[in-house]
Amino acid sequence: MAEEMKKQSMNIDHEASELGLEKEKGSENTKLDDDGRDRRTGTLVTASAHIITAVIGSGVLSLAWSMAQLGWVAGAAILMTFSSITYFTSTLLVDCYRSPDPITGHRNYTYMDVVRAHLGGIKVNLCGIAQYGNLIGVTIGYTITASISMVAVKRSNCFHKFGHKADCHTSNYPFMIIFAIIQIILSQIPNFHKLSWLSILAAIMSLAYSSIGLALSIAKVAGGSGRARTTLTGVEIGVDVSGSEKVWKMFQAIGDIAFAYAYSNVLIEIQDTLRSPPPENKVMKRASLVGVTTTTTFYILCGCMGYAAFGNKAPGNLLTEFGFYEPYWLVDFANVCVVIHLIGAYQVFCQPIFQFVENYCHKQWKENMFVTGEYTAKIPFGCSLGINPLRLVWRTVYVVVTAILAMIFPFFNVFLALIGALSFYPLTVYFPIEMHIAQTKIPKFSVRWVWLKILSWACLVVSIVAAVGSIQGLATEVKGYKPFKIKN
Repeated sequence: MAEEMKKQSMNIDHEASELGLEKEKGSENTKLDDDGRDRRTGTLVTASAHIITAVIGSGVLSLAWSMAQLGWVAGAAILMTFSSITYFTSTLLVDCYRSPDPITGHRNYTYMDVVRAHLGGIKVNLCGIAQYGNLIGVTIGYTITASISMVAVKRSNCFHKFGHKADCHTSNYPFMIIFAIIQIILSQIPNFHKLSWLSILAAIMSLAYSSIGLALSIAKVAGGSGRARTTLTGVEIGVDVSGSEKVWKMFQAIGDIAFAYAYSNVLIEIQDTLRSPPPENKVMKRASLVGVTTTTTFYILCGCMGYAAFGNKAPGNLLTEFGFYEPYWLVDFANVCVVIHLIGAYQVFCQPIFQFVENYCHKQWKENMFVTGEYTAKIPFGCSLGINPLRLVWRTVYVVVTAILAMIFPFFNVFLALIGALSFYPLTVYFPIEMHIAQTKIPKFSVRWVWLKILSWACLVVSIVAAVGSIQGLATEVKGYKPFKIKN
């Protein structure tokens, strides 16, 4: 009996360790996870908020333009197709967070760690180039986009006061500086674990401005003003565009939709915030379903209603390109929501970059107090903030550099589309599929293996098409580029 009870106790201990539980061994151990790090506190709600913040960007307001290039049939079909692909590959990726077993294996803290554990070799470096190149591009693009929305508020008030034909030119650069100052302060938040409140706020803001754009489109359609011309195939050759323009714009529209869903570059880092039990992969799959479903609903509604409202003349952005002038206060509020959302989204995308550099420095200079020292600073309202010299200097420099690049290359959003085109395939499709095949040991040339490869190759073609469209758009932008020119 004693021997049997001992075996049962050992089994319970083993099961507890597999689930990331710990026996109560004093106050110190209860604050640590199974890997010795601070206990994670993330939940389904916080993970869903992170995903929605990462996925629903201000690009939702340009979906009407994408629909106009593709038309009712292809536009809706492509939206649903990429929604399904993104959710499917995300379920493969979340199972790779722990290896070799998705529930009991050891943790991999970053996307590169996951690729290293399952594939190894040069693929780890390729993953790093694709992931961090994409993240850097996104943060620069968000600096530009946030400043455009800030300018839109000022211009909206100007148009309301002086009329829609008034000369309301405004420089983006002061607003880029304001955005950078805010990010310098927020960048001192140590890691993803401390960002939940900001992501929840940003997610609410993204839903708010998406809803406003949708409501204004519905109101325009219901009012019957303009009777916008729409077609099954989108803009018409010879009427709206030339044949070559139709092709290039279709390529760009496909790319915009494909990359509007991508959040794989931060998925593992989000999953690493989740507490366990329940198993992280199960929670993350539910969070992905919530995030992708919410995103798809808003994308389809905003894209379709925006197209119905403006037809083949749909603007690139419903709010900042003044698809709507009135009510001006509602347009202003929507653009403020865009800015608040991008403030949070910037942090979601730059945290993996911060952690990568800081982890490297900690490994290289363990005894250096500039790298490892932690100091406490008193801030208003009786709170305190932990200050690390490396974190303070390095993150401030990063934000300043991204802001300067945004000022030098104000058309960097075209570069961003190109970076997205090059990173969508490896991060969202290729690596998740290849790691799933390696982890589950799917036999070569089996039915499942063949279908997964077909999906991978098809998405590669889409990425190439989107990249070609982005390069053409970049070439067009460069022709008329004048540094530091105030845009209308």
